[in-house]
Amino acid sequence: MDEREASSRNDGLVVIHVALFRMATASLAEAYRILGYKVHHGLEDTLGMPWTQLEHAAEATWPTAAGAHPRPRRTRCDWDNLWGSHYDIATDMASPFADQLIEAYPNAKVVVIQREFDAWWASYRSELLDTLFSPVQQVVVFLLSHVMGIRAGDDMRKIHFGFFAAQNRAEIEANARQGYDRYYKKVRQMVPPEKRLEYCLGDGWEPLCAFLGKEIPKVPFPRKNTRASHNKGEMGRKWTIFTSSAKIAAPWALSAIAAAGIAWYVHGSW
Repeated sequence: MDEREASSRNDGLVVIHVALFRMATASLAEAYRILGYKVHHGLEDTLGMPWTQLEHAAEATWPTAAGAHPRPRRTRCDWDNLWGSHYDIATDMASPFADQLIEAYPNAKVVVIQREFDAWWASYRSELLDTLFSPVQQVVVFLLSHVMGIRAGDDMRKIHFGFFAAQNRAEIEANARQGYDRYYKKVRQMVPPEKRLEYCLGDGWEPLCAFLGKEIPKVPFPRKNTRASHNKGEMGRKWTIFTSSAKIAAPWALSAIAAAGIAWYVHGSW
């Protein structure tokens, strides 16, 4: 049976993508699409992500993370509602929960991608942590949460604090290697070698297609979300958030300005 047919019969995710942020998740998402899979890649859907469900998953997974509320452990039904009933593969935002997805979808194949720690961490720290904890990002998080009702910033913080067993950025950096090693060790303990592909970036189509039972496409293997394109995309996402927030907040802002004007006028008339 073809993997897409399996998904249509509500077998859920047919491939579990195991890779941390900044490990070519955008390129692999595009590669999976070229192979015919329906793929969710969160970076492409920042405003449309079900952030509340994802936040609940983070709180259930890491109940001691800063700001977390008690949540029951996620069930197969929860993961189906988040990704499994809608997609064949979920990449970046699903990866931190890879161990639970492996348990929830025991028939899924597992693709493991692991960059060398030092090179990966330099990219991760620069492109994610510096952004997540920057002063500008605090404004973005406020606009998302309080103006647009989107809890993306709160969610990403909980995922980072939980995954790295940290309470602040300094502890994330101190615990980075331990969290990285723990993640891959657990996945490899859970999945036998014959059910997983240890895919090396740069290997192209051959090993991926052989593992998934797909014909090799007659197009180059995609390469997306380089540092330059990531930075450009990040600026575009921030601009979208600012403009969308402005549209939503415009009536409130006009009312506030009018109220301030009336108060000034009344005060000045006394």
